Amino acid sequence: MANTAEIQCPRSIADEDRARAQMYQLLGTLLGGPPSNELLRGLTTLQGGDTALGSASRTLAALAERTSPENANREYNNLFVGVGRGELLPFASYYLTGFLNEKPLADLRGDLMARGIKTSDDVKEPEDHIGTLCEIMAGIITGEFECDSDLVSQKAFFDAHLAKWALLFFSDLEKAQTAVFYAPVGSLGRAFMDVEADAFALQ
Repeated sequence: MANTAEIQCPRSIADEDRARAQMYQLLGTLLGGPPSNELLRGLTTLQGGDTALGSASRTLAALAERTSPENANREYNNLFVGVGRGELLPFASYYLTGFLNEKPLADLRGDLMARGIKTSDDVKEPEDHIGTLCEIMAGIITGEFECDSDLVSQKAFFDAHLAKWALLFFSDLEKAQTAVFYAPVGSLGRAFMDVEADAFALQ
């Protein structure tokens, strides 16, 4: 789910914002396609404290240690691809309207155009895929997609394209019948969306 931007000006950012961007990037990578063996091995090093985010990180690390790329690939396809469709449809339009390619996608495309952000030509999924949205948030935070990516700009994108449905999606992923490795991905995303929503509410 790689994205490219017409404007690229990475800037110096605070450690907290770098950590936020890394979490969005991790979620985007995990939701954009099955994890590689390299990613699975990297996930085994995740640590966390006594927060919901920390607990989900530790569970994901433990599962990554005993999950093969083949099993992760099978689970990803059962969840998001399937024969005809997977167990979950990870698109804003579907969660907000019950149909694919509806107004939320059109609104997102208008916003991306206004921000000078263009998806890569090799991306086949509609842009309102949760993985793509997480990657875009990461790029906005780091300044890869916007030179003036302050908290106001980040909050505007989050409120418009993630706040109304991402928490529900991650909760559904957490409880999905075919989710084993991806269940703590759901927990991680749900906890992170809670943290982000609370922080943006203070802006």
